[in-house]
Amino acid sequence: MSQARAQRVADQIQRELAVLLQREVKDPRLGIVTVSAVEVTSDLQNAKVFVTFLGKDDEQEIKQALEVLSGAAGFLRSQLAKSIRMRSVPSLRFLFDKSIVEGQRMSSLIEKAISEDESKKS
Repeated sequence: MSQARAQRVADQIQRELAVLLQREVKDPRLGIVTVSAVEVTSDLQNAKVFVTFLGKDDEQEIKQALEVLSGAAGFLRSQLAKSIRMRSVPSLRFLFDKSIVEGQRMSSLIEKAISEDESKKS
C-alpha cells in the first residue's frame, strides 16, 4: 500500500471527523474539539486521531474528554464508513495533541524574553 494513499485516507478521515464531531457528538464534556492531524498505518487498519479541546487545560478534563471520544469511536467509525468509500474503515485511537499547547507556551516564553530584553535596554 502506498504512503500517498494512506495520507489521502488520513486527510479524508480528518475532514469527515471534524464534521461528525461538530454535528453528531453532543456530549457536554467534550466542548469544542479540533482534529489537528490523523495518521493512518500503511495497511489502513488503524488511525491515530490527534485532537485538541478549546478551553481545556486541566489534565483531568482532557483525560475525560479523550475517554468520551474513545467511547464514541465505534459510532464515529460506523459514520465514517457511510461517507468514505473503503472496504474497511481504520479503527480510531484518539490522542491529545500537545504540540499546539507547547507552541503557545514557547511563544509566550519568547515574548517574555523579548520584553525583558527591551526593558534592560532602556
